[in-house]
Amino acid sequence: MTGTDTNFLLLRILQEGGEMKSSFTWYGGRKALKLNPSAKYGNHKTEYDGIEFASRKEANRYAELKILEQAGEIKDLKLQEKFVLIPAQREPDTIGARGGVKKGKLIEQELSYIADFVYTETETGQMIVEDVKGYKQSDAAAYRVFTIKRKLMLYLKGIQIKEV
Repeated sequence: MTGTDTNFLLLRILQEGGEMKSSFTWYGGRKALKLNPSAKYGNHKTEYDGIEFASRKEANRYAELKILEQAGEIKDLKLQEKFVLIPAQREPDTIGARGGVKKGKLIEQELSYIADFVYTETETGQMIVEDVKGYKQSDAAAYRVFTIKRKLMLYLKGIQIKEV
């Protein structure tokens, strides 16, 4: 799907009553995007179909996937699906004073990956895990963490993440 096709489809959704909002505010009589102060990479939280997305690019991809789902090309579209890569590490459980089991002290939290989108291709039945990236700088710390999680997903679960 090319950028022009995507823009056409998004325009069609908006014309058919779909709503895509971004955070706007007024500065000195001019309309300007309100930046999220915690956004490291300049992404703008965007709401579409009542769902808040981390960026406009992610919202646009959701709109594309909804169209593909309506066309029957994909099914079982899920958002923010969690995959536990390494479970939490705890000290052994103990028996409490009244005979109940007392959970062991947490040593290390679980390591998990949260996929932006997970869906099944109708034709092949293959599960696809997608992550929308607005940046791909190999020196960025967040991308390095993502790269490690991507490799763990492939090694531990046999799932290849598709970067969009």
